Amino acid sequence: MGKKPKVGVGVCIVRDGKVLLGKRKNSHGQGTWSFPGGHLDFGESWEDCSIRETLEETGLKINKIKFAAVTNDVMDKEDKHYITIFIRADCMQGDPQLMEPEKCEKWEWFDWNNMPESLFLPIINLRKQGYNPFY
Repeated sequence: MGKKPKVGVGVCIVRDGKVLLGKRKNSHGQGTWSFPGGHLDFGESWEDCSIRETLEETGLKINKIKFAAVTNDVMDKEDKHYITIFIRADCMQGDPQLMEPEKCEKWEWFDWNNMPESLFLPIINLRKQGYNPFY
């Protein structure tokens, strides 16, 4: 059997017309901006994964959690293939903390129409689909 894709969950957290992105480090997509997220654990729901990963990475508690989109992400340079499940969620209070400084350089809020140039491939693919968390 050949290699199989992994399943990732990306959490598009919105607040005040902006989305939260972190600058990745020490992982595939290093130096690119990505939503909080990670691998789906065996037996875990998408919603539980999004809550867990957001809390682990940012210390934030999210609500109004709902399915957003799915992307098929083949990262040739890193020889990785992910199916990324995107979840949209709200976060009404608190500032994102750098809970895993070995994995993320910093967290910042960005306007959806004014995102940084170096986006993580799954977010590039999400935007190509025409997804917008504000519609």
